[in-house]
Amino acid sequence: MNDKEKGMKIAIASDLSGFTLKREIVKYLRENRKDVELLDFGIDSEEHPKPYFEQSAKVARAIQGGEAERGILICGTGQGMAIVANKHKGIYAAVVTDIFSAERSKIINNANVITFGGWITAPFLACQAIEAWLAVAFTQKMEFRKDFLTNAFNQVIAIEKENFK
Repeated sequence: MNDKEKGMKIAIASDLSGFTLKREIVKYLRENRKDVELLDFGIDSEEHPKPYFEQSAKVARAIQGGEAERGILICGTGQGMAIVANKHKGIYAAVVTDIFSAERSKIINNANVITFGGWITAPFLACQAIEAWLAVAFTQKMEFRKDFLTNAFNQVIAIEKENFK
């Protein structure tokens, strides 16, 4: 299977608190999304934990380096992973708690990374949220606000350029 047939590359990682949910998300995506190639940065077991700040950086760097187009990160609340991911230029991470926030993170904010809380989000809900996030494009379903959203995102990029010199 060549890269074109594999489709979108998604990097995924968790810390110990997000491991159980990550395992379920990986299983779901591998069984149900043949158009997605997963780059799994671990953790691979509860016996070999890694801190959220290391795991988040792996996914952010994979996107920055062109190895992946999008990322999924899971820690206890999703917040630590999002904070670290957003410290990387070109990464737009949003904490997702439901299907609507996942979809809107892409439509409104052009999020290329979503984060979940393993202590908070049930596997079924996380998988449905991922499906919603993957199903839409930036400004889709909000074409009437496309100019505003595009300008807003360009302003975010301008802020990023100013702060990541």
